[in-house]
Amino acid sequence: MEPDSLPTEVILTHPRQCLGRAKLDWTPQPGNYLDFEGKTYAVLERRHRYQLKAGRYRLHNIALYVQSAQRPAEKSLVEGRWVIGDATCSYNAHSEIVRCAVNPGGPCKTCRFYENVTLNSRE
Repeated sequence: MEPDSLPTEVILTHPRQCLGRAKLDWTPQPGNYLDFEGKTYAVLERRHRYQLKAGRYRLHNIALYVQSAQRPAEKSLVEGRWVIGDATCSYNAHSEIVRCAVNPGGPCKTCRFYENVTLNSRE
């Protein structure tokens, strides 16, 4: 079995239930979005499950813990990764899952709390 075609179990976090299994040609990271059976989910956690065969542990399958979500319309590229919202705002969380504390639902363009900050001064 190819490593890029390992069986992947998709598990909804709340209420906890298995949505099904699939063989994915990519490895979703937490913060990525996954389209599964006509719905979109945000990946919250990824767990690897191993099996002992012939004295060696081998990757057996992957479990993805997800929640129902919509793909964000606003994204910014920060240090090689995509984050939700406008990363030039001082309130932006620089996260793939959470936009910010003051306006988590967005959009950033019309937010009354928007404060422009350069990315270098945030560190």
